[in-house]
Parts: sequence; structure tokens; C-alpha cells
Amino acid sequence: MSVPSPRTPGWLNWYQNPSTPSFRLPRGTVDAHCHVFGPQAEFPFAPERKYTPCDASKTQLAALHDHLGVSRAVVVQATCHGADNTAMTDAVRASGGRARGIATVRPGISDAELRELDAAGVRGVRFNFLRRLVDTSPKEDLRTIAKKIAPLGWHIVLYFESADLPELEGFFGSLPAPLVVDHMGRPDVNHPADGPEFDRFLRFVGAHDVWVKVTCPERLSVTGPPALHGERHAYTDVVPFGRRVIEEFPDRVLWGTDWPHPNLTGHMPDDGLLADFVPRVAVTSEQQQKLLVDNPMRLYWPGEDV
Repeated sequence: MSVPSPRTPGWLNWYQNPSTPSFRLPRGTVDAHCHVFGPQAEFPFAPERKYTPCDASKTQLAALHDHLGVSRAVVVQATCHGADNTAMTDAVRASGGRARGIATVRPGISDAELRELDAAGVRGVRFNFLRRLVDTSPKEDLRTIAKKIAPLGWHIVLYFESADLPELEGFFGSLPAPLVVDHMGRPDVNHPADGPEFDRFLRFVGAHDVWVKVTCPERLSVTGPPALHGERHAYTDVVPFGRRVIEEFPDRVLWGTDWPHPNLTGHMPDDGLLADFVPRVAVTSEQQQKLLVDNPMRLYWPGEDV
């Protein structure tokens, strides 16, 4: 048995004692963006990884969901595991049908391997364009993957920085599958939510079959978490961006925790506060029901009851 690697220096562990949200999540809420890390002793991390995290197991993820009142989950392959999807599919299989998976695959993957992932509950692949997390994202390789998954009815999850959208938009629009964008395309919240940069992103969403994850205010915020103990209004500067996406595309928005919050350096968020962020961007009960239940059910469990 190999000796576990030490975590990356300065790595922030996930918040061990999340508060109880003031906002009561509706029945059937889906966490549409979360991860598992290892445990490393059982599911080793990829040799080519850019970071070594702490363990964050499927059991610990389930405990968080029970605490928050989350019913279902979409487990997104973590970059620390590379294209070995074993830890992710193990978590999905253990859910008894209440989780789906998003995989990372290589262009040489066979149809039989894709069918095996589909049977395990995988419903999409992730294309990562953040240079600090992956070395390269060669477009021809990604186009090959997109063609292979299209017959399965899967979608493509896109992770990119807002400044890179002008360069990538044409490529994204050429892909033969529905698209899901992580973290609202990572807007620069120093710029206005009604400014040209975010306008361009929303035009891209409107012009294609694109879903948007209204997630990770803790990654986007400049103002950060609440300064006063007990204050529930965190990440105020991200609110206008979330509201605008939800108002313009109420039937194509998703929500997730991003637990266990990889690669954060400033602070580790309280997941109870992230749940309380929801009614600040989805301000009506109808918007909340679509964001948290109806939309993810339609995308990941079509035809199933909550």
C-alpha cells in the first residue's frame, strides 16, 4: 500500500461544523455541484494533479446534505483524481439512484467504457479551461469527446474564466451537446452586473442550449463572508449577478454547494451560509423551486418524481 501524500501546504480543510440555515430548502432540493476527494487510501489521487487535498468522502458529503436538507446530488469529478472516475462513481452508486455524476474522460475512451459510466449514473463530462488546474485543454481532443458522448444524451460542463469567453465562445457554440456553465462563468464582480462583460455572457447563454450554475459566491466575492459574528448576509457583491441570471433564465439555472470547496485560499465557507444565500438571489418561491428542484430534476432525472 502506498503512503498517502501530504496535502498541499496552506490547504484549507472544509468547514467541520456548518451552521443550520435560516432558509428551509424545499423538499427534493438537489446539490448540483459537489465533489468527493478520495479518501486517498482507498482512491489514490492522480500523479499529474496540481494539488493534494484533504480527504472528503461520500459519507461526509451525505452528512452535510442531511444537515442542510438536500435530497439529491450531482457529484462532479475533481481534478485531483484526473480521469480516474472511480471515487466519483463509487459515491454515485452508493446513493441508490439519488446522485448523478459528471466525469472527466480522455479522447481515447471506448464506447463500452462510456456505457459503463452511463450505467453508473454519469450524465455528462467536464471541460476545464482554468490553466491553474489543468495543463491544456486541446480543442480537437474535446471535440472528439463531445462527439462520443452525444449519442448518450449527456451534456458538457464548462469551467472557464469570464475574461476567456470571447476566445472560447465560438468553440463552445460548435459542441454537439447541451452546455452547463460552472459558477456563472466566473464574472469579475468588480464590474457591474449590468455591464458589457456580463451582458456578453448572458447573450451567450441565450444564444445556445446553456444552463448556468448559480454557485460559488465565496469564490467570486471581493467583500467576502460576514464580518460580524452571526450575520447571515455573506457575499453581498455577488447577489446582483445571481439575481440577473435567475430572472433572465429561470428555467435553466442550477444551484450547488461546491463542497468541499477545493483550492480556496482566503477562507473556508460555512455551508449553512451558502444555503442562506439562495433566497437572496432566487427571491420568490417559484424561482427557488425551479432553481433547487424542478430544473435539476428535469436535467438529471427526467420523468422521475421528486
